[in-house]
Amino acid sequence: MAEVPVRMVQCVVLKREAPGLDRLPYPGDLGVRIWRGVSKEGWQRWVAHQTMLINENRLVPIEPKARKFLEGEMEKFLFGEGAAKPEGFVAPT
Repeated sequence: MAEVPVRMVQCVVLKREAPGLDRLPYPGDLGVRIWRGVSKEGWQRWVAHQTMLINENRLVPIEPKARKFLEGEMEKFLFGEGAAKPEGFVAPT
């Protein structure tokens, strides 16, 4: 059985070439943009940041307002100047 080659992308998060995602991680045009330009490792960094945002801001991800906030933060984290930490956030030591 032949091995499936790994799809490589120029990751906008890592700023280097890395293995790409296997499938679209998000619906629509934004999902396609992420699939084309974010690596598996870059996506995992976002997922960890998103988890911190949900926990620190006590967000309920199914609420439309929370989803809109998280989508905006995701775009900033992956393609913009980077997402901000919640006010008063102190990273664990």
